[in-house]
Amino acid sequence: MWKVNVKTIVAIGIGAALFFVLGRFVAIPSPIANVTISIQYGLLAFMAALFGPIAGCLIGLIGHFLIDLSWGWGIWWSWVIASALFGLFVGMLGNRTRLSFGQFGKKGAINFNICQAIGHAAAWIVVAPVLDIIIYSEPANKVFVQGLVAAASNIVTTAIVGTLLCFAWAKAIPDKGSLKKES
Repeated sequence: MWKVNVKTIVAIGIGAALFFVLGRFVAIPSPIANVTISIQYGLLAFMAALFGPIAGCLIGLIGHFLIDLSWGWGIWWSWVIASALFGLFVGMLGNRTRLSFGQFGKKGAINFNICQAIGHAAAWIVVAPVLDIIIYSEPANKVFVQGLVAAASNIVTTAIVGTLLCFAWAKAIPDKGSLKKES
């Protein structure tokens, strides 16, 4: 779970790049300022559940950093840190899904979605707003509304995109012994 090998490093690179592309070019504006409806968190949750907490943390950190950097208004560290912590959290609890073994059924989907919902709630309703207040002296009512909207939309998009990615991954993994030559 906490191992870093070549596969994990490649997953971090690919995951961060995909996170950036989805977050920068596929984000849907919301009625709340500076909050988008984002599908990249479904990818992040899937990658974290599959490759573990280090990969999840770094994909969220690097990917969100690149998104903020590309917009040109500066790095919003409170939200970058929240993305990293979300990836870390899902990666720590994601091993309960048995996704890395190619097993993802109803129980795995329930575990995955409970885990991602708790992770999003913690990241966007607690971590990001509190850090916004501490780091940037933002008004509490503004940042908690942003956090609530971000958490709600991220939970829904992750439940859809992340769960579909998990089912597709598990379906693509051959069953053990299924490739043996039949006589």
